[in-house]
Amino acid sequence: MSAQSSAILLKEGLREKLLKPDYLSGSEILLRCLLLEGVDCVFGYPGGAVLYMYDAMYGNEDFHHLLTRHEQGAIHAADGYARSTGKVGVCIATSGPGATNLVTGIATAHMDSIPLVVITGNVATSLIGTDAFQEADIMGITMPITKHSYQVRKVEDLAGVIREAFHIASTGRKGPVLIDIPKDVSADKTTFTYPEEIQIRGYKPIEHPNKQQVEKLLKAIEEAERPVILAGAGVVHSGAHHELLEFVNKTQIPVTTTLLGLGGFPSAHSLWMGMPGMHGTYTANTAIQECDLLISIGARFDDRVTMNLEGFAPKARLIAHIDIDPAEIGKNVETHIPCVGDIKSVLALANEAAKPAQTESWVSKIKENKQKFPLKFKDDDAVLKPQYVIEMIHETTKGEAIITTDVGQHQMWAAQFYKFNHPRSLITSGGLGTMGFGFPAAIGAQMGNPDRLVISINGDGGMQMCSQELAICAIHNIPVKVVIINNQVLGMVRQWQEFIYEERYSQIDLSGSPDFVQLAKAYGVKGLRAQTKEEAHRVWQEALETPGPVVIDFVVPTSEVVLPMVLQGKTLSEMMMEEE
Repeated sequence: MSAQSSAILLKEGLREKLLKPDYLSGSEILLRCLLLEGVDCVFGYPGGAVLYMYDAMYGNEDFHHLLTRHEQGAIHAADGYARSTGKVGVCIATSGPGATNLVTGIATAHMDSIPLVVITGNVATSLIGTDAFQEADIMGITMPITKHSYQVRKVEDLAGVIREAFHIASTGRKGPVLIDIPKDVSADKTTFTYPEEIQIRGYKPIEHPNKQQVEKLLKAIEEAERPVILAGAGVVHSGAHHELLEFVNKTQIPVTTTLLGLGGFPSAHSLWMGMPGMHGTYTANTAIQECDLLISIGARFDDRVTMNLEGFAPKARLIAHIDIDPAEIGKNVETHIPCVGDIKSVLALANEAAKPAQTESWVSKIKENKQKFPLKFKDDDAVLKPQYVIEMIHETTKGEAIITTDVGQHQMWAAQFYKFNHPRSLITSGGLGTMGFGFPAAIGAQMGNPDRLVISINGDGGMQMCSQELAICAIHNIPVKVVIINNQVLGMVRQWQEFIYEERYSQIDLSGSPDFVQLAKAYGVKGLRAQTKEEAHRVWQEALETPGPVVIDFVVPTSEVVLPMVLQGKTLSEMMMEEE
């Protein structure tokens, strides 16, 4: 439980009330434990196997549940809540199809190391294994995509399982934990005891680094002439952004941040080079290819970052890798200096003795490349370009908004042209690339950050996968600004078909999509549309001035592509640039 949540509970005298050893049902125990863990919003969808849980919610003014319109909306909202707050996200679904509708969201969180506790109902213990109505082996189905799973067979075990689940989800390399609760267990009663202490046999995440390995890293920095830092999502997850900034200021090493690492290092810093990889900047990709020391900090060398591994960082004499998960060290790229531990702890130790590297000429070259090869696009006053829309959103919010995205071209344009000032400001599906993620994730982010401006940037394809969640924005007046970059096509698929499949455009036409303005109005949400620059500025300003949710449909050209781009099988040195 966070200190803030604990203070709230103590202030209201609620914690003492919740800790009383009352005789409770499993469902009542579940709700008490969630409150004691500091959970302030649960996202879910009821069904037969969880009705005891939902009955326990009835009249419980201390418990806040948000009814989504689809289980996938619930888990993506919980994910967005977790990414934007750093707390554990929680969702509930019933057995069978309710549970299986969570699978994509569980995989999304697992790939990106997001702390979730996923609660599913199941048929009664006496019916498990009989192919009962709405029975599914959700434990078996999700085993490869959860950090840990529990099926609670006795109500006496429930409180301890919940306590362990939150601990596992939020420590070490974070991730989703599943708790499957049979219907009879949710109804059975026992005397409630909340386990304050947690001892999990065999689970001891490494937090503090080996001092000798950190010393090796510092020595390598002293000897390097062209060092580069590759900073990933681990910096954000560990809350190490201040330590990273201090480390860079002391060592004067240029930094590139992965898609999920954006915001972990300030974009305005003179040593920031932008994002690397398939759609990375010329400066970042060239620096990786030319460096003699590459330091990965909380990045796992994803294939969209490295591209062709055989040609990745060919001049790097040494590669250092700082990560809390020892399984990631050396998994994709040979590592010479492994530093296993919590990134915040590793960098704090390194900062005690960090000294400036001899990077004057190297930094000068980096800055020259940033000036010569900035991210750019061919603007056109006759049409509304998607990059122009993203730049407009950045300028009006000054980089202070929480941005969620779906997956596709708009995701890459947002990563390229919105400059993030703070960690946990970009909420996007990285590893799994889940369409339908962006909008419900924005709802979760808004629930976790009620005083922040939350903007959901979507494509017209992904928006249709979870558009039903507009209902809860209208009902609860959740003030998310929903941006649709509408190019009437599956844009990233079309781009690949253009570049790789010789313009054979197969099954990508979305011109029959609904009128998004009318769709928004049908749900009771304000809908606006822009097709020119003048209209874009006018409707966007209207959206910002509207206190509730707004859908803004920006109509952009179908043929616009994301550049730079490194084609599959190519190295980071083989970027396709705007001029090409």
